[in-house]
This record gives sequence, C-alpha cells and structure tokens, in this order.
Amino acid sequence: MLDESLLDSPEGLAEADHRALLRGTAEAGARVRTAARHAAEAGVGDLKPDGRPRAVLIAGPGAAATQTADLLGTLAGAGSPVTRLAPTGVAPAAGALRWELPGWTGSVDLLLIATPDGTEPGLSLLTEQAYRRGLTVVAVAPAGTPLAESVSGSRGLFVPMATAPYDHDEPLAASAPGVLWALLTPLLALLDRTGLLTAPPDALEKVADRLDAVAERCGPAVATYSNVAKTLAAELADALPVVWTEGVSAGPAGRRFAAALAELSGTPAVVAELPEALAAHSALLAGPLAARADPDDFFRDRVEEAPALHARVVLLRDRPLGGLTAAPAARELALTHDTPVSELEPEEGGELETLAELIAVTDFAAVYLALASAPR
Repeated sequence: MLDESLLDSPEGLAEADHRALLRGTAEAGARVRTAARHAAEAGVGDLKPDGRPRAVLIAGPGAAATQTADLLGTLAGAGSPVTRLAPTGVAPAAGALRWELPGWTGSVDLLLIATPDGTEPGLSLLTEQAYRRGLTVVAVAPAGTPLAESVSGSRGLFVPMATAPYDHDEPLAASAPGVLWALLTPLLALLDRTGLLTAPPDALEKVADRLDAVAERCGPAVATYSNVAKTLAAELADALPVVWTEGVSAGPAGRRFAAALAELSGTPAVVAELPEALAAHSALLAGPLAARADPDDFFRDRVEEAPALHARVVLLRDRPLGGLTAAPAARELALTHDTPVSELEPEEGGELETLAELIAVTDFAAVYLALASAPR
C-alpha cells in the first residue's frame, strides 16, 4: 500500500531513502556536468577520428549498460548500428559474467564499455580480446579499478566515472539516475566526435540545465498537488503501468521507466511504442486487468483486503515525426475500457533536452513510488 502522507514529508522521504535515490535523482544535472568535465580531461574533445566506425558495440553489466545502449542506439539512428553485448554466466555477479566479441568484428569497429563497478574480470578479458582484434576501446568506469588498468594497458581510452560519496554507502541500484548519467554523458561526448550523433558541450550543458529544472519542479519539498512526479507515483499505486510511448526520444525513456519501476519498487510494467501498442495491448485492457473488470470490488474490505490490480496507461510523448499522432486513438482505446490515463510531455527543446526531461520526471516518479510503498 502506498503511504501518500509520506510523499508530502521531505523528512520522512529522506529517512526512508537508504540508497540515496532521491539525492541521486536531484543531482543528475550536476552529475552530467562532472561527467562532461571528466570526458574533456580524458581527451575526448581532442579526438580526431578518421571516420565513423562500422559498428558500435557496448558491453557492461545490468540495466545501466542496457539503457545506455538503448539511448545511444536511438540517438545515433541508422548512422552505425549500436549493439549491446549481452553477458553470459551462472549468476549476475562481477566475477561470473563473461562477454564475447562477434566473429565479424575488427579494426573498423568501436567497443564501448560502461560499468559502475570496474572489477569484472570478464570486461578486462574483453578488452584484451578487442586489442588483439584491433578494435578501438573506450571505457567509462570508476577510477583505480582493474578495468581502468586493463584499458590503459591495451592502449584504449579510459574515462573515470563521475561518482558521489554516497554511491559507496549502499549497493548501487542499476537503474539509479546518477549511474545512468555518469555512464552516458562521456559516451555522448565521444560519439559526437565520431559524428554518430550531435552532443556538443553546449548541448550537454542544456541537458544538465533541464535536469536541474525538473529537480526544482519534482523535488521532495514540492507538494504532491503541484508535483507531476509525486502525482504519477500516487496514480500508479496498486496499478499495472501500461507505458505507451510516442516520438523517437520517448521510446528509451519508457523502457527505462519500466525497468526502474521493476527494480526500485517491485512494480511490474509493460511498455510499447505507439501506434503498435494499440494492437499489442488491446486484449490486456479488455481482460481481467481492466478497471471495470471486478464489479465486486465495491464490497471489498478496504482494511483487510488489498485492492485488485488494474491497468493504468502512462502516455509518454515527444514530438511525433511529421506531426502525425496516435494519442487520440490511444486515449479512446483506454477510456473505452474505463482505463485511466496519465500523460507526460516535455517542454520544447532539443532532442537531448526533451529526452532528459522525460527520463528525469519518470525517475522521480519511480523513486517516490519505491519509497512510499516500501514496508516499514
């Protein structure tokens, strides 16, 4: 059950936040600036690539690497394929994971390694394998780790991850906002230099400014009635989030939101892009999860019995290409099945800025839901 009174208690939220998730979310803009500075100090801005790589491969553990690959692939488009190398192993532990390069990779390809750990032997072995194949290797990880030594020894480029002191107080959540921006920002700067996407220093500064603006609007001191993230968290209590996205940037933001809900609060969610989402989820909205599916719910004991799980559509929208939009059809489908709809749409700005805003608002919502629904 969601403790809605906790949402309007900054002190209570801080006391419940053992992993500093709210602080990491609020300081995302500062993390972007620090990560951009680390990239510049590592020499990313001075690189003069011979041309675009044939393919970009991304390796790393957990949700952070998956989401980084998703975001970079979306932003790069068809310029060069961006592929995440999925690890193998018997457990999701640093010592158990292994990565392998595809047989076709060679000197015209680029390997990016993104990890908030840096102690994985499998990533050090991957670095050595890439060196033998002639791939260019760039890694973002904590300084002073075995991976940093391996990359430097293999003539790759190592960028120290932007960390905060509280990152080491508790085990890092893979979906923590600080982790994402610390890993993603240097790679954005790098791929800008290769010409795969547009992320010059001034664009990264605008991203940091937009993240700061969201933190002001959605921070713990802002009351629920005027805080879109707290409102969304309250709306998703005891609901199955059905996340529909529209627009290029909204896709990875929606997939990250679903992953963060699952990891941080244990809330299952489904996600799909419009207009295909209408066909993919129409049976779901018409089934037992529909809001009108349980007419006996009126007689439920509100104290002893948990409420039935019903779907709620979360519509994340960016500016659709060509002005075409499936949003009216999405609203009509949801309302036909008495399914409530929550909508988020960023303010005007560049692609990176609007993407950052969608991620930041949904990050805050996922954290609020996790904190307010955690057992006491």
